[in-house]
Amino acid sequence: MKLRRVLTFRDLFLFYIVTTFSLRWIATAAAAGPSAIAIWIVAALGLFVPLVFTVLELSSRHPEEGGFYVWTKRAFGPFAGFITGWTYWGSNLPYFPGLLYFAAGNALFIGGPSWQSLSSNSTYFILVSMTGLVVAVGLNVVGLNVGKWLSNVGAMATWIPAAILIVLGVVSWSRFGSATPMSAGAFVPTTGLKDVIFWSTIAFAFGGVESASTMNEEIQDARRTVPRAVLAAGVVMTLLYICATLAILLAMPKAQISGLQGIMQAIQVMTARVGVAWLAPVVAVFVVLNAIGGVGGWFAATARLPFVAGIDNFLPPAFGRLHPKWGTPHVALLVQAGIAGLFVFLGQAGTNVRGAYDALVSMGIIAYFIPFLFMFAAMIALQREPAGPDVVRVPGGKPVAIALAALGFVVTAVSIVLACIPPDDEPNKMLAVVKVVGASAVLVGIGAIIYAIGKRRQKI
Repeated sequence: MKLRRVLTFRDLFLFYIVTTFSLRWIATAAAAGPSAIAIWIVAALGLFVPLVFTVLELSSRHPEEGGFYVWTKRAFGPFAGFITGWTYWGSNLPYFPGLLYFAAGNALFIGGPSWQSLSSNSTYFILVSMTGLVVAVGLNVVGLNVGKWLSNVGAMATWIPAAILIVLGVVSWSRFGSATPMSAGAFVPTTGLKDVIFWSTIAFAFGGVESASTMNEEIQDARRTVPRAVLAAGVVMTLLYICATLAILLAMPKAQISGLQGIMQAIQVMTARVGVAWLAPVVAVFVVLNAIGGVGGWFAATARLPFVAGIDNFLPPAFGRLHPKWGTPHVALLVQAGIAGLFVFLGQAGTNVRGAYDALVSMGIIAYFIPFLFMFAAMIALQREPAGPDVVRVPGGKPVAIALAALGFVVTAVSIVLACIPPDDEPNKMLAVVKVVGASAVLVGIGAIIYAIGKRRQKI
């Protein structure tokens, strides 16, 4: 049974928005102050631009289902391809709970101050996260033609909170002035440890444009649709990140902003200031929808990696099966959901809700960026192949392609190192490092073992 081509340009554009642009990174950036504006620009040039051109060229060279799993496999062999797909898939296991924690934290603003007593309640966060997980996987098992609507709704839910945030920021500034000092020096990034640590998160915020390449066989006219959707979404996303971050800083001092609930805290303050406090709960609904849509979109993309690996016989054959009615990789989706559910509980070990959220984010960053190292290296290695007429080349050809890929590789490597450092307010720093680094090492080790077992199975 073949996968169905159901994704149009509109679907893909919205998919990129919901998987790449996330409202939660706006608050994380704003907490660093006005210098975050410069970091957004540096991250866009240092990671997003190399990533976009790498995806455009490699997806046009090899548009098969599996994306960078296929690219890395072709450049460096089956083991590198498997580890790339495995760690990318594994990075979403802590990423899903982190995004769902964000949804749960901001959902408390729907009920107003009376609900805020749950902001440190671990049971509440676990229950909401598990519910969101069930909804996301259920819709994707039924099929992309159904599951894509969760992503589409999530993308559309991005516009309203972002637009309201920007408008309220301007109104608040015009009436009351800026809550954060905006001198020229404030926009210059500092190199203190606390400020440098969040750089990896900002780089992480620009990841996502590579995700749809794993579903190329389900995209209508992938060679033409992917480049158009990537470029359109990239421009929109960068502008939204910068404008929304600035809006929060206009409304709140950076010391009062948190990464978990920061965006709704800012909206709550601004709506109260301008006399439209009733609007805050409405915006909270859209923030939650955006987060749930992001989980659904990433579920759709990453489940295709174990599906392809199952076809290649590195994973049990069940991973390569399609549902007889809906034509989806249901086994891969359900296994992924089960392990992600386990991470919902593991993130709480030895820490509070805020610490669990920070640990889940760091775990996700490290595992997510390991495949980027392989992908940028594959971009360099595959320049040895002749480019056909349908290949979307980097302007400037091979030398520029190699330079951009090398830049992306270095930025990715630095981001991985920074993600290992726990935040200042983490109560148990050593445990945080052990959880983050240990979980990433275990993920790679399990992948190597599964690959070895798969190779042995192939020889029998």
